[in-house]
Amino acid sequence: MRIKICGITSVDDAYATVDAGADALGLVFYAASPRAVNSGLARQISLAAGPFVSVTGLFVDADPEFVTSVLNRVPLQLLQFHGDEPEAYCVSFGRPYMKAIRMRPNVDVNAEIARYPSASGILLDAYRPGVPGGTGETFDWTRVPRQSSVPIVLAGGLTAENVGDAITTTAVYGVDVSGGVESSPGKKNHKQIALFINNARRAAQKCSGSSAPNRWLNGE
Repeated sequence: MRIKICGITSVDDAYATVDAGADALGLVFYAASPRAVNSGLARQISLAAGPFVSVTGLFVDADPEFVTSVLNRVPLQLLQFHGDEPEAYCVSFGRPYMKAIRMRPNVDVNAEIARYPSASGILLDAYRPGVPGGTGETFDWTRVPRQSSVPIVLAGGLTAENVGDAITTTAVYGVDVSGGVESSPGKKNHKQIALFINNARRAAQKCSGSSAPNRWLNGE
């Protein structure tokens, strides 16, 4: 089970995330978000994460020049795109990327995944019109494909209380949380981060001994 804590806005929160055992942390480069950071702060946070934690940059339909300017200043290992970016755009920066799919009522998840064959992973997030992410809402987890050609990361309304059920229901490759471990938008609750990660790990251990069909969770 891989765990990403997104929306990090301070070095202290980065240290707490790393100390709690997260595999990745996320930095938001979307001005409309209360968790947005500038390149200077993002660089400090990225360096604080150390060499063995993946630092992810989240963008929403950003100008390519803006993404490039961030990459020139911030050591990001992964890009995460939450808008309507086509595959050609996503792959153009020469970095591994994860594409977010918002779970609209009638979306064909497998067809959307097939549009991004170059993606390192696909993130499934709750859908709210006009909001590209961070809604704090869940969606019907039974809609998550049980087989996928790429790793699937589950997001949307996850908390320390429901992440165990989310993992046992979906058997996904990883989980991504932001608002569910916050005291206020952009301010992480360090105890909730640790509890979230511990609960996710315990649920994953239970799944590993079952016949969960998700190929990525089973390490196939």
